[in-house]
Amino acid sequence: MFLLALLAAPAAWAEAVKLTLLHVNDLDRIEESKGKGGVARVMAMVKQERAATDNVVFIHGGDGISPSLLSSFDKGAHMIDLYNEGELDLMVLGNHEFDFGPEVARERVAEARFTVLGSNTRDSDGEPLDGTSATWMTEAGPYKVGFFGLTTPETADISSPGTVTFEPLLQSARALSEELREAGADLVVAVAHTGVEEDLMLMRADSGIDVLLSGHDHLLVTYYDGQRVFVEAGAQGENLMVVEITMETVESRGSQRFVWEPAFRIVDSRSVEPDAAMAAKVQVYLDQLSRELDVPIGKLMTNLDSRRASVRGGETAIGNLIADAMRQGVEADVALTNGGGIRGDKTYDAGITLTRRDIQTELPFGNKTVKLSLTGDQLRQALEHGFSKVEEGAGRFPSISGMTVTWSRSAPAGQRVRSVTVGGKLLDPEATYTLATNDFVARGGDGYAVFKETVQMIDATSARFMAAMVMEFVAAAGEVAPKTDGRVTAVD
Repeated sequence: MFLLALLAAPAAWAEAVKLTLLHVNDLDRIEESKGKGGVARVMAMVKQERAATDNVVFIHGGDGISPSLLSSFDKGAHMIDLYNEGELDLMVLGNHEFDFGPEVARERVAEARFTVLGSNTRDSDGEPLDGTSATWMTEAGPYKVGFFGLTTPETADISSPGTVTFEPLLQSARALSEELREAGADLVVAVAHTGVEEDLMLMRADSGIDVLLSGHDHLLVTYYDGQRVFVEAGAQGENLMVVEITMETVESRGSQRFVWEPAFRIVDSRSVEPDAAMAAKVQVYLDQLSRELDVPIGKLMTNLDSRRASVRGGETAIGNLIADAMRQGVEADVALTNGGGIRGDKTYDAGITLTRRDIQTELPFGNKTVKLSLTGDQLRQALEHGFSKVEEGAGRFPSISGMTVTWSRSAPAGQRVRSVTVGGKLLDPEATYTLATNDFVARGGDGYAVFKETVQMIDATSARFMAAMVMEFVAAAGEVAPKTDGRVTAVD
């Protein structure tokens, strides 16, 4: 029996070779936060891994050039510069690579000294986006490993790709996997910027993918079912996902076959000191950001009051300015943002020049403008909630745009809204409206639980910063004269 077992067992035919994949995704902020993340810590982790072994590939799973505050000034050029410095090997196009339109995406791709995968993107001429590659191949010992990229087709709805389109994921994966295997690939790796449901579909279907390195959801995931690998590395470089693939050829019953096996390590960025050279380069950009914030953006023609009691107790000109910018920025029917998110606690005199720093001071939390689809009844519920604790100075008090509301101070909480009009027409409880709001409120912050029941058209992972949106609104106008115009009227 023992002899038979030895005869049946496969024997190693060639020495095993290891390929190390270093994966980050959704890394668009250069600075660390609370002692973790940021480009300098990522670089330290990458250098540490490169020094320890051969056959290393450093990969970015998309969403690199936006939506950081600095990217609103240089459209992400600083990120490409830092990725070049860090000798990134591969990056897939994420939805945020198209935030500034397809022409800017082409410019950023052209600046990259690394390979950008745009395998399922199609420009207006039917070809992949200029400068991108459909596939990429590397060798580890005698083995060939092929890579391709996938960008979620949802990008068409949540970003600004213009005439760029995105081929179906499964169809693309099958075709590209076959192409790579015909070119001699022993292992096929997909670098994807796709939602988790799309990821799991690719894992469960006959996609041809062996290893899926994903992004988009900001999840920290390792998954292996004995046949396929799926990982995601969180976001902002807080962790480096290390996937070590051991490859070898074994002989069984007179035939040879390729086998591989994964091992996973998650490196916490808090475990390393920031790379000094990269940290110095990052600081140059942070200093530039400081200079950028002290730049004038437009003249203020009316007085503004962002004092705490004002923005939490009634309609304000600054609240109207912010809500109008949000509504226009995502092309929504209406907008609502909470007074507690307006933090300057100061007044501005008519005639001054507003700077970027002024807007950043008023909106310091890094909130993003999301877009929701909701019914008129849900909108009314949200407004009721917004007025429910005005006597306590609660931060939920709403600044709005695109609608007018009359409410009663003396009525019981939950029964205070007297009338609502949208676009000059009475609110229809059964009609569907689109709403711009901030991501904090959208996930139920300040008690806005009703928003958690709505449909997200632009979610937080795909949204742009409120502050940048307001800056652009003011700069485009040149002069702004926000005022209280009766959109929120209290009676009793």
